[in-house]
Amino acid sequence: MIPFSPPRIDQKIIDAVTETLLSGWITTGPKTKLFEKELTRYCGNKSTICLNSATAGLEIMLRWFGVGEGDEVILPAYTYSATANVVMHTGARPVFVDTNENNFLISVAAIEKAITTKTKVIMPVDFAGMPCDFDAINALVNRADVKTKFAPNSDAQKTLGRILVLADAAHSVGAVSKGKKSGSLTDVSVFSFHAVKNLTTAEGGAVALNLPAPFDNEAIYQQLCISSLHGQNKDALAKMQKGNWKYDIIEAGYKCNMTDMCAAIGLVEIARYDSDTLVKRKHIVDVYNQKLKNYSWANLPVHQVQSEQTESCYHLYPLRINGITEIQRDAIMQLIFDQDVSVNVHFIPLPMLSFYKNQGYNISNYPNAYAHFANEITLPVFYNLTDEQLNQVLTAVISAVEKVIKA
Repeated sequence: MIPFSPPRIDQKIIDAVTETLLSGWITTGPKTKLFEKELTRYCGNKSTICLNSATAGLEIMLRWFGVGEGDEVILPAYTYSATANVVMHTGARPVFVDTNENNFLISVAAIEKAITTKTKVIMPVDFAGMPCDFDAINALVNRADVKTKFAPNSDAQKTLGRILVLADAAHSVGAVSKGKKSGSLTDVSVFSFHAVKNLTTAEGGAVALNLPAPFDNEAIYQQLCISSLHGQNKDALAKMQKGNWKYDIIEAGYKCNMTDMCAAIGLVEIARYDSDTLVKRKHIVDVYNQKLKNYSWANLPVHQVQSEQTESCYHLYPLRINGITEIQRDAIMQLIFDQDVSVNVHFIPLPMLSFYKNQGYNISNYPNAYAHFANEITLPVFYNLTDEQLNQVLTAVISAVEKVIKA
């Protein structure tokens, strides 16, 4: 069976984790701090904190900004549940908007229509590794008429003086737009390093801070270090210094710090990311494109837009099959599975899921999101996928589609 997205675990990873285990320092320590610096250097943003998940990063930033009951956060209906769940945790209301008609990314026009005096944050999602149109989103939140609607109710909100753009960049480490890497495209971006991501730390995430003046991003980093470790004013590394045992709790914080074991994996991964990982992932996408472009039913995903100097990080290959129904898509997938090839769907739109349906959301209000979902099949993209396996995937997909559409 060809798996969907196993992590790359090679001797370099094993050696790095073993060295960390033998070092005597396995929780947040020197490796985590180094990984944060490497991420900041790589992405070109102002400061970065590593945490145990992207989900934790999104929620901690919503809480830092003072989002709470009575507030609204705008996000796409087409995303994974984590993007909306964190909004629910704060007591605010997720406001779903549709995607663009021609791609999986959030519609800026739909964002504009959804903005009210209750809107505090916009959370665009960089689907499949492709950055959203942050130039347009950044311009929108800075427009005078939009800023006039903004009603701040926390110190951070008053300082910013406008809606915060908090990018769910879980898919987009290494993506580029107009010469800037994801992480430096807007106010704050949150990455995921889950096992299925391009760059993994087994479990983990990071908050890339890129807030404008007068914010001190390094000071916010220090504040987030406290918030992510029980509100304790010293981490374990600081407490281990001679005579420095005494600490204080200065807020009711959370427990979502990254460990050095995870960071050790991340350090190996980021060192070879552009020169090796992304090269292989692009090769896989190119092979799929070259073969599938010959079929009229294949709606190929866009990973590069030359006119906008935008390139994804090739995280997913979301193939759409023209002219089929959701039922036919499911039948195609079953035929692919029957040929020992794993595929997936990214994503079931949130208004189709029980929890959000029960909150009153209805998929009929998001026709583009449903249209993208109904005929989408995600093909495997992972580092150790061989050319022989690629051919097996393509044979399975082509035969399955043609059997169903000719039935």
